[in-house]
Amino acid sequence: MERTKFILDEKDMPTHWYNVLPDLPEPLPPPLHPATGKPLTPDDLAPLFPMELIKQEMSQERYIEIPEEVQAIYRTWRPTVLHRAHRLEKALDTPAKIFYKYEGTSQAGSHKPNTAVAQAYYNKQEGIKRLTTETGAGQWGSALAMGCMFFGLELKVYMVRVSYHQKPYRRIMMETWGAEVVPSPSQDTKAGRDVLAKDPECPGSLGIAISEAVEDAASRDDTHYSLGSVLNHVLLHQTIIGEETRKQMEMADAYPDIIVGCVGGGSNFAGQFLPWLRDKLSGKKPDLRIICVEPQACPTLTKGPYAYDFGDEAGLTPLLKMYTLGHTFMPPPVHAGGLRYHGMAPIICHLYNLGLIEARAEHQTAVFEAGVKFARTEGIITGPEPCHDLKVAIDEALKCRESGEAKTILIAHSGHGHFDLAAYDEYLSGRMQDYAYPEEKVKEALTHLPKVPGT
Repeated sequence: MERTKFILDEKDMPTHWYNVLPDLPEPLPPPLHPATGKPLTPDDLAPLFPMELIKQEMSQERYIEIPEEVQAIYRTWRPTVLHRAHRLEKALDTPAKIFYKYEGTSQAGSHKPNTAVAQAYYNKQEGIKRLTTETGAGQWGSALAMGCMFFGLELKVYMVRVSYHQKPYRRIMMETWGAEVVPSPSQDTKAGRDVLAKDPECPGSLGIAISEAVEDAASRDDTHYSLGSVLNHVLLHQTIIGEETRKQMEMADAYPDIIVGCVGGGSNFAGQFLPWLRDKLSGKKPDLRIICVEPQACPTLTKGPYAYDFGDEAGLTPLLKMYTLGHTFMPPPVHAGGLRYHGMAPIICHLYNLGLIEARAEHQTAVFEAGVKFARTEGIITGPEPCHDLKVAIDEALKCRESGEAKTILIAHSGHGHFDLAAYDEYLSGRMQDYAYPEEKVKEALTHLPKVPGT
């Protein structure tokens, strides 16, 4: 009998996060202060983040211990299961071995609690009473609402307006855990009011929602801002995914030839692939392929220039070196709300610039076709975001069918789509729309890139 699930005991859960910064072949370009253009200092970030997270953001320690209080909450859903996709393999008639690490069994239904719980803990330790954040599809907002609930913190969530209306059940999740949720752009901040004055029907974007959350946090001494992706410490917390997977792949007597995941800000996929990347960097597995998948409607890595840009629409954040479509870019309203971001995690951008990882962009209908195939073989209804990795993993498995190669493919499956059934209904009824790459909108947004001396 072929084994389907590879399950770690709680006692075998990793106790440390992996930090890739000391292993990078070239240093990561530093974030810059938007006013001076000089590298950020810890004091520059102190109004928004607890000092322990700031230290993690800049740390050169290869492994950082997970606090016991965080581990205790992790154990309510971790370790998560690694699956062998036997039924999908059979349906594709491929010699490839397909595995997927499934993060949809957390209480919030995704990978996001891995950092939400940690961020809530460190803020609580510093005496913070309240957090603000943005959320696209609602995965991050619901995870942080859960994390704040565990540690007794207040939370205000600025939810991208198009997702606020598309995904009401995610809003209800957040409110059930005690968060206040408003659609962004909102009337609650100057950043939101400025956008609505120009376009009262604005569907919103992650960049706008970040501006609102940062402005809100900066206005109160008892409040910090919390970000669910992009920053180094967020990717760090997610590496528990890959650290678990390495142990589970050993149980399966397998090692991936290809690792596939979706990227919007990049935290989920980086959390899976960074612990494997060290084998590529060390020369142990030089041919390991790592494929990032993004929407054709918001193709940051595949179309954007590598430049310093703001992480938000209003220009309140530090300047980050990243592939960007321009911080004023408004992505089309694809259902994968978590991938509608103009930028990308600096670590992922740096690795892509060095040629160590790959990137592809896929159309909405194609990724939902893959999601339906996965549901009808493996039984899991996948979120719109990880449907992107399913599409590319299936493509790679079909290439193996043609070549006869029995490659091992590992999918970073970030969460379920139980609250995205309206999107599946749209696909199944033939009403789903594909959005082409909005080239002219990107060109216009890129004219607003900040001028940074010396870069």
